[in-house]
Amino acid sequence: MKKYLPVFLVLFGCAPKQNQEVWIDLFNGKDLSNWTVKIHHHDVGVNFGNTFRVEDGMIQVRYDQYGDFNDQFAHLYYNQPFSRFHLKLEYQFTGELQPGAPDYTLLNSGVMFHSQDPRTMLKEQNWPISVEMQFLAGLGDGNPRPTGNMCSPGTEIVYKGKVYENHCLNSSSRTFDKDEWVRAELIVLGDSLITQIINSDTVLQYSKPTMGGGVVSGYDSAIWKPGSALTSGYIALQSEGQPINFRNVKLREIK
Repeated sequence: MKKYLPVFLVLFGCAPKQNQEVWIDLFNGKDLSNWTVKIHHHDVGVNFGNTFRVEDGMIQVRYDQYGDFNDQFAHLYYNQPFSRFHLKLEYQFTGELQPGAPDYTLLNSGVMFHSQDPRTMLKEQNWPISVEMQFLAGLGDGNPRPTGNMCSPGTEIVYKGKVYENHCLNSSSRTFDKDEWVRAELIVLGDSLITQIINSDTVLQYSKPTMGGGVVSGYDSAIWKPGSALTSGYIALQSEGQPINFRNVKLREIK
């Protein structure tokens, strides 16, 4: 009987599972442990104006201590880099655009990935060299405004077999309104396929992120290597002048 036992275990689904991929909570719901702030015009680690804060189990982005926005674009980085992963989170736009913030940042935010280490960013660097899954909400004018788009600060990607020449690429998602919670997923396979999902619908796929392109300024020239493949990097939640909430930020590494 013993010699047949492994067969029985497999047939009846009782065999031990090996290399099981585990979801981890990047955000513990209580504080910003394991996260680092970098804000334009400020040194790394300075959370100017308490921009990123935790209330009611959410990471909140707020500007009530700012005054004029003054291009203080900000990012909140998880302290561990990743290469192949599946990220899930929920976001909700709220409040009003901070005075002085550019018009294009209205109901606009995102999550950066394959980003440079925030500790390599200079005080006057405006954006991290990274790829962005951009989040947008409808403007209430009846016009479509998809979310789950791609933007490329200091990077380039390949779309439908060609290097994409513009900074942002719209997804196929429907429009979501302000104050609506939206589920976003990002599946990244190193410098290979990248898949972006909104409310369980695949809305965009592209590949081969590399360093290059424009938009980013004020960076350390020593790290600028155009054409180099982006195989891994840091994940960061974005602040562009529009209040937003994040919750249920989870990740599993893909072996």
